[in-house]
Amino acid sequence: MTENSSYPSLMSETELHGNSMLRDGITGDWIGTFLGHKGATWSSRFNRDADKAVTGSADFSAKVWDTYTGNMIESFSHEHIVRSVDFSYNSREIVTGGHEKRIRIFSLDSPLVPIFDLSGHKGTIKNVTWLDHLIISSGDDEKVRWWDLRSLKEVNTFDAGEFVTNSEKSLGDEYLLVVAGKKIFFLDLKTQKCIKTIVTEYDVSSVSLHPEKTKFVTGGGPQPWVRVYDFKTEKQLNVYKGHHGPIHCVSFSPDGGLYATGSEDGTIRLWKSRQGPYGLWQ
Repeated sequence: MTENSSYPSLMSETELHGNSMLRDGITGDWIGTFLGHKGATWSSRFNRDADKAVTGSADFSAKVWDTYTGNMIESFSHEHIVRSVDFSYNSREIVTGGHEKRIRIFSLDSPLVPIFDLSGHKGTIKNVTWLDHLIISSGDDEKVRWWDLRSLKEVNTFDAGEFVTNSEKSLGDEYLLVVAGKKIFFLDLKTQKCIKTIVTEYDVSSVSLHPEKTKFVTGGGPQPWVRVYDFKTEKQLNVYKGHHGPIHCVSFSPDGGLYATGSEDGTIRLWKSRQGPYGLWQ
């Protein structure tokens, strides 16, 4: 989820049928649909101002969209499935990763050829994140890798020990949350060191940290349940039921008032995480 000038919170929904949808992050109301991909959409991200979105697809392309008009701004061709995408801080470049096992960086001003092409991963890249002058990538080779764009070299590696299914920056860019099997790693983005490891009793698919760093939520495991944990004590606080299929995505709103979950049951559900009236809960 993210914020822009028109909505307190925006949410992007990826779909196996190929079309990504834009929704109000507070109410879940449909705003629009990005039409153009010909295969499943695996990843979507907003830029910092949320006036653009980038998507990665099984149709071997990444596309950048105007979130106000829904129009496609640019398309970037690849040789295989694109599994993850992100924007640079100035929104003029994107980074992609996927089944090519390569990290590609494109400029919106010259979309035909990547301006940088980084190799080193031995498996499918599932996650790419742009952080200042660094690209952080991870995937099926069990490694989280840091790449310095000034030298175009790999500068650090973290061994997760299993396939990395998901990694996300926390709101505020303090931590990188890495999911691998039953483990959740919290990596300090300044030091690039792991400061906390949590071992669960189930395979985690996604995790999101509250903006105030007080709690985090997870999706995954054989039951379609959402679990809430205390960040400091690591104790499970609550379990919420409602989905009817595996949960693959969880994300807090920028103000921490709610979190969204996405499931194989074809639904996105919004869960209030604060006391008192908020959004739909009046």
